[in-house]
Amino acid sequence: MITLTSLPLAEADQEFLDKVIAQRGGRPGALLGILGKAQDHQPRKFLPRETLEYIAAKTDTPLARIFSVVTFYALFNLEPQGKNTICICRGTACHTRGSRELLESLMFKLGFHDPDDEMADKISLNTNDGKYTIRTVACFGQCALAPVVEVNHEVYGHMNEQTLQRELEHLGRETAKK
Repeated sequence: MITLTSLPLAEADQEFLDKVIAQRGGRPGALLGILGKAQDHQPRKFLPRETLEYIAAKTDTPLARIFSVVTFYALFNLEPQGKNTICICRGTACHTRGSRELLESLMFKLGFHDPDDEMADKISLNTNDGKYTIRTVACFGQCALAPVVEVNHEVYGHMNEQTLQRELEHLGRETAKK
C-alpha cells in the first residue's frame, strides 16, 4: 500500500485532489471524473505519477487499475502536453480521404522533418517550444465528416490542408497573445 507521506505533491495540489475526491468519491464512474479534474488542474494537461499515486492512496484503488484506466482512454495524458493540441483521425474513412497527408503536412510545418519515422498508428508528439502537441486517434466516430481533425477539443470535419493551415495560423496568433 502506498503511504501518503511518500508522495511529493504540493499542499495546494493535495487540497485540490482531496476536494475533488470528496465531491466525486463513491459515485459510478468516479475514477474517470477524478482523473479528468486532476489532469485539467495541471498547467500542461497531464497526469504525473505522483498525482496518480496520491489518487490511488486516497481512493483505495490499486495503482495498476489507475494506470490501466489512464492508458486505456485517449483523453488522458502521462506526458506534458503543448498549449495547443491537434488530433488527427487515422480511421479508415479519414485515411481514405487524406488524413495521412494532413498529418504529414502538419508535422512538417511544426518542425518534424521526417514524418515517415513517426508514422506509427498512434502518435503523440510535442514541439520543442511546448506550443503544440500532435496526436492521432484510431477513430472519432465522425466518419461522414472525414477527414476529421480536433483542435483544442473542437472537432472539424471535411478538413483540408488550407483550412488546417488557417487554424494553425490562428493558434499561433492566440498563443502569441497569451
